[in-house]
Amino acid sequence: MANIYYEKDVDRSAIADRKVAILGYGSQGHAHALNLKESGIDVRVGLREGSGSVVKAEAAGLRVLSVADATAEADVVMMLMPDTEMAEIYEAHVAPNLNEGDALFFAHGFNIRFDLITPAANLDVCMVAPKGPGHLVRRTYTEGGGVPALIAVEQDPTGGAKALALAYADAIGGARAGVLETTFTEETETDLFGEQAVLCGGTTRLVQTGFETLIEAGYQPEVAYFECLHELKLIVDLMYEEGIAGMRYSVSDTAEWGDLTSGPRIVNDDTKAEMKQILTEIQDGTFAANWVAESRAGRQKFHALEQAGHDHPIEKVGQELRSMMPWISAGKQSVAETSGGQGM
Repeated sequence: MANIYYEKDVDRSAIADRKVAILGYGSQGHAHALNLKESGIDVRVGLREGSGSVVKAEAAGLRVLSVADATAEADVVMMLMPDTEMAEIYEAHVAPNLNEGDALFFAHGFNIRFDLITPAANLDVCMVAPKGPGHLVRRTYTEGGGVPALIAVEQDPTGGAKALALAYADAIGGARAGVLETTFTEETETDLFGEQAVLCGGTTRLVQTGFETLIEAGYQPEVAYFECLHELKLIVDLMYEEGIAGMRYSVSDTAEWGDLTSGPRIVNDDTKAEMKQILTEIQDGTFAANWVAESRAGRQKFHALEQAGHDHPIEKVGQELRSMMPWISAGKQSVAETSGGQGM
């Protein structure tokens, strides 16, 4: 049975007197920095010279320093820059400014799991990984709630790494919802698999392909959009609240019969075999190596695939239909306006 911790299980004093540096001010960075500050933690933000995020962080009332200076000043350093840039920044600006007994934190295990960063043995190495995007980590905190988080300890020379990770998770709101103990390896491999096979890759391709199938059969694009994308939120919300069985209870018998009989034809044994291959490529480092190489080569393939997604007909139809439904975004900021991606 997994170890899950809540506010009552956390000793906040483990972080009360620590100086925290948040390196990066993107989706997760802005949420961590602001939540920590409002929890009474001594926090500063480390950014590269000329970063467009400096103005945003300072406008939010945060102290901004260079990456090197923020690291040198702090004794808890959270790495929140993009995975493919992290190792280079660590070697040049972070590692030289860490001292024995400092704690090096990550919100994703990628660089530790795939040996892109090798911390000194005299550092605590921990992970605090909220299970949601940064804008939700921030919004739920301000509303008095929180996003569940994972913690992991990779190195613990001080003997206090786990208590510190729990206190950090609590300070950003995670313990309000539950903090689950894991390992760097488990978090990294399951996170990458979930993104690729289900949450992002699997879902987006399923939506696009369903839309294409209806359009090619002569149906109106607007109707296809509603059936394949718009109503997806209703189904996901039901699963989120009540599980798959609860969703099936809530929809019509006709919908449930179609679910039970047609679902296995869409996601079948061949699909599962491909999922297993994707997991193997994550586990053996193939995905990480390919992604790092793509990034270092200028991301030409990445940008081409990204542009093809932007150009898909479902995007134009969706933009037009959403403009007629202002209640969808009423009172909400776009994710881009909230933070700035993964900005450094």
